[in-house]
Amino acid sequence: MMGGMGFGLLGFGMLLMILFWVLVIGGVVALVVGFTRAGQGQTGPRPAAPNQTPLDILQARYAKGEITKEQFEEMRRDLGV
Repeated sequence: MMGGMGFGLLGFGMLLMILFWVLVIGGVVALVVGFTRAGQGQTGPRPAAPNQTPLDILQARYAKGEITKEQFEEMRRDLGV
């Protein structure tokens, strides 16, 4: 009589243990995917704001050190500014 109840609780405990590990592994996978996607957005150039002129973008790139003074002057002349 007692043996029958013990197996029921054992099965329920195993089910909870499996559910726990599925949640842990799923959480780790979600974190890895989240960090991977977040990292991809930071490597490429950001889209310009709609009200920025090409000169504004060029000045921002020069200020960040992405281009040299010579490159800045050449690109500015290409823009006709």
